[in-house]
Amino acid sequence: MARIFLSLGSNIGDRRGYLEQAIELLGSGIDIASKSSYYETAPVDYLEQDSFLNIVLEGVTGLDPEKLLAFTQSIEQQMHRVKTIRYGPRNIDIDILLYDDLSIDAENLTLPHPRMLERAFVLVPLLEVAPDLEVGGVRISDLAADMTASGIRKVE
Repeated sequence: MARIFLSLGSNIGDRRGYLEQAIELLGSGIDIASKSSYYETAPVDYLEQDSFLNIVLEGVTGLDPEKLLAFTQSIEQQMHRVKTIRYGPRNIDIDILLYDDLSIDAENLTLPHPRMLERAFVLVPLLEVAPDLEVGGVRISDLAADMTASGIRKVE
């Protein structure tokens, strides 16, 4: 079984409802150990869209990385995610952040997630579920401390 971390986000319609539906569907292939609080964040890259609601999940799975990617993408399809604009609005986005300590640089999958260390909407909820986590020799807590005031808000 592999220890994994996933980032989920939504900025269309019932954002929390979409995230909860995705969590439920993910439970069929992942044993979810912990879930962060919900965080609202401004969009990144493509700015002409509504704010996102984001969470991070920690879990374990018997799926190998490629099958995990196919599984998460199948959930996005099942939830009718439509990709229109890169980094644009979406009802659900599921990203694999980490898979054990594995490093992969393939055409369809890069682990650790290539931009995770730059994004408050990933680091702040990740810090909540794994405060002692290190990625590439860097403590998440050190990076997240600088980002807690950068437009991310915990939502009850």
